[in-house]
Amino acid sequence: MTEPASDRVLSRLMGLHPKMIDLSLDRVHTLLARLGHPERALPPVIHVAGTNGKGSLIAFLRAMLTQAGYRVHAATSPHLVWFHERITLAGEPIGEPDLLALLEEAEAANAGEPITFFEITTCAAFLAFACTPGDVLLLETGLGGRLDATNVVPHPALTAITPIDLDHQQYLGPDIATIAGEKAGILKPGVPCVAAPQAPDAARVLTATAERVGAPLHLGGRDWTANVAGDGSTVTVRDGGGAHTYPAPELLGPYQLDNAAHAAACAHASPGLALDETAIAAGLRQARWPGRMQRLTAGAVAERLPGGWELWLDGGHNPGAGRALAGAVQRWREADPERPVHVVVGMLTSKDPGAFLAPLAPHVASVTAVPVPGEPASFTATDLAAHAERAGTARTGWAGDVSAAVDALAAHEAGPARVLICGSLYLAGSVLRADAAHA
Repeated sequence: MTEPASDRVLSRLMGLHPKMIDLSLDRVHTLLARLGHPERALPPVIHVAGTNGKGSLIAFLRAMLTQAGYRVHAATSPHLVWFHERITLAGEPIGEPDLLALLEEAEAANAGEPITFFEITTCAAFLAFACTPGDVLLLETGLGGRLDATNVVPHPALTAITPIDLDHQQYLGPDIATIAGEKAGILKPGVPCVAAPQAPDAARVLTATAERVGAPLHLGGRDWTANVAGDGSTVTVRDGGGAHTYPAPELLGPYQLDNAAHAAACAHASPGLALDETAIAAGLRQARWPGRMQRLTAGAVAERLPGGWELWLDGGHNPGAGRALAGAVQRWREADPERPVHVVVGMLTSKDPGAFLAPLAPHVASVTAVPVPGEPASFTATDLAAHAERAGTARTGWAGDVSAAVDALAAHEAGPARVLICGSLYLAGSVLRADAAHA
């Protein structure tokens, strides 16, 4: 795909960004009013907040609903390769002509006033969803929940909150309890909320908020539970409707079993959506979500590795994601202790490299730091390598880019081995863009 014309509009919209991010819904309400309130003409909405697993949860729900015959819209962020990925209409990414027209309409209505990129593109997405026939909208928050640009739907059909962890502390607060308060801002009176199991501080905040707002809360570990078979082949979800056993998802990583169970719990609690056990099971098996424990077997980077090596890609970038990746790497090592795992990592300066890398450190043979391409807020490779060393990794190094890092590993390491690229969705996107250009 050549560079789309919509990218020119997106670049102009970036220029409207306020000098400082002040989380507020005022700009969104103003623009939506000028656009004729498309947020009031949406299909039933499932609103998803949380720190980790939002995209995977939406991928599972989208696959389940599609299997049941629904036309499913979805709003997710960020994108990996093209902006069009953020707006899915009836199961397909928005087309270039439609996206261009919607962005220009939102730009004209905003009339040059300050507005964040996410706010104005969310308003354009609402226009798309309101104008295109659909049965359900899966709506992912961007940052937080209470003051997130998506939090303008007055009465969603369901809300869902994935595991809450430390991330975006400069905007959401310094600790998990404060962050949970922001995420809980999507709860609405009378609207069921299905929450994943949470840390105690987050669980207390969600419970108190649900009681205050009057939102029925189905909290993982309390109101529903999940048990994974010893061989990992099935997951059993127990809730008020009994026990339901489903096949393990195709999405890789042990944490995806938790996301799958959360999706099944959401399906059971969704009022007005007829999701039978067959649709749930098929959706769990068929869900796909690029950039999350994705194995790359071809492409610009994979082809640089010797035969027998494996290349994996994950956009995880916060402490919870580090723990989840550590669990996946540990299972790799237990199953194949002779195959070392080498990490190639790039991160933005808004993240905490030590907290992300510390869980991984005991399980990997080396960490090579790289800059995130095209991101001014990226750690330099040398600074990130110093963080990796302080996190306790056995061996650290740095390279100018992912290709150079992979080349160095292939030249100096005895194989076969696994290489895991991680630390940033923007880094993951750069790898996938390189693969798309290489194809």
